[in-house]
Amino acid sequence: MNKLLLPLLHALTFLDATGIAVAQSYPARPVRLVVPFAAGGGTDLIARSVATRLNEAWGQPVVVDNRAGGTGAVGSVLVAQAPPDGYTLIMVTSSTHAISPNFFRKPAYHPIKDFSAVILMANSHEVVVAHGSTAANNIKELIALAQARPGTLNYASAGAGTIGHVTAELFKIATSTNIAHIPYKGTGDAIRDLLGGQVQIMFGAPGAVIQHVRSGRIKALAVCYRQRLPEMKDVPTMAEAGYPSVEASNWYAMLAPAGTPKSVISKLNQQVARIMQWAEVKEQLYRQGYDAVSSTPEELTRLIETDLAKWSKVVKTIGLQID
Repeated sequence: MNKLLLPLLHALTFLDATGIAVAQSYPARPVRLVVPFAAGGGTDLIARSVATRLNEAWGQPVVVDNRAGGTGAVGSVLVAQAPPDGYTLIMVTSSTHAISPNFFRKPAYHPIKDFSAVILMANSHEVVVAHGSTAANNIKELIALAQARPGTLNYASAGAGTIGHVTAELFKIATSTNIAHIPYKGTGDAIRDLLGGQVQIMFGAPGAVIQHVRSGRIKALAVCYRQRLPEMKDVPTMAEAGYPSVEASNWYAMLAPAGTPKSVISKLNQQVARIMQWAEVKEQLYRQGYDAVSSTPEELTRLIETDLAKWSKVVKTIGLQID
């Protein structure tokens, strides 16, 4: 064997053994799972469901840390700058890692370069809901109301650059309506004011709104998807109302700081994938309007890349990009 290759082979063997040792000992202390939104929204719900089961599986605390602000930027920057050791993770969405970065020519973080993909965990589809007092019981009535009172109705979102914001803007373009945007620091805060009647409309994930629809406090007007949702069978789609272009889906995923050892990423991926396949987890999320899924880290990276390009075109078409 070439003597020049021996040091390299020894180094690779050492690194491989080190990686295995790291994965076997991980986690040796509490893990922080950052949610870049306020408590009470869909991202928070999924994070806490998984964190509880990771805690049980590992015997180590997995602490959910809500760091709201900047449409996920506050929490995302925090994790991007954290040590890449697997002890600081983040729950992200298509809002934080495919839509919001397109709003800024110089975003605070790079959704791919600053992170190591771990796993895709869930999908959902946006639903148009309205406060119970709103004088509209379906999309056509909402459009008529908005056109009769331009600029007087308002809609809540989890923040500027979230999927709810962009979907609402697509709706306004498709329906030639003028509805004011009221951004919040997370879905939970937006829902609170929707329930209180401070805002009339919201484009949100089923998991955030379905319990309030069932209680009658708010009403679901349409699903922004090509087909009706099994958990909301009575709610028509935007396509059925004549507006197929108003379609938006959200995904939820786990990331780690860039440079996190592949052995740790692999262990996380395998453990979370098992959890997402548990019948009780799938049922819990399904009741809340989410489809539990899983992926390889490579598949998640490709999804982020694809959605970044897709939403870049939408943001530019809407004219929402800023310096």
